[in-house]
Amino acid sequence: MRYKVAPPPRSRSFLETARDAIPLVPDSEADCCRAIQTATDVSNRETAQKYLVFLQALGLVAESDRGYYRTRTDPDRADLVTAFEESVFGVDVLLAALNSEPVDTDDAFDALRAEIPRWERERHADWEAVWRERVVNLLEWAVLFGLAEKTDDGYRRSTGNSEQQ
Repeated sequence: MRYKVAPPPRSRSFLETARDAIPLVPDSEADCCRAIQTATDVSNRETAQKYLVFLQALGLVAESDRGYYRTRTDPDRADLVTAFEESVFGVDVLLAALNSEPVDTDDAFDALRAEIPRWERERHADWEAVWRERVVNLLEWAVLFGLAEKTDDGYRRSTGNSEQQ
């Protein structure tokens, strides 16, 4: 399953704080979003819900028929990177579009455009603006996870194993 969520990029410590706010015993989405808001500086429920789903995509949170809960595993950086690449929609396409020369966000969006499902295009009045924002967020997450580097001219494949906190 690929998740089509790309909340604004934050630090690894933010992800840990948000994850730790989720209970081990399944709880409702509303309560989990409230917990994220209480533990972090996320001010609205809609954004908290995006982070909750992103945590799920990364394997830090799971969902059962009774609600969301914190997973008991403690994934390392490599696990998070793998989950990000395999579970978040568009990451593989964006990373494939990057090379040693910087790619600007317009070119990155163009690389992903054909992959965006029709129903996603039809659910937003300005789907391109929504997805351009998602592309930027995904590229920034890729930088955080050490998969890409940001330059003055755009983004390129990472040449090292650097990771931002």
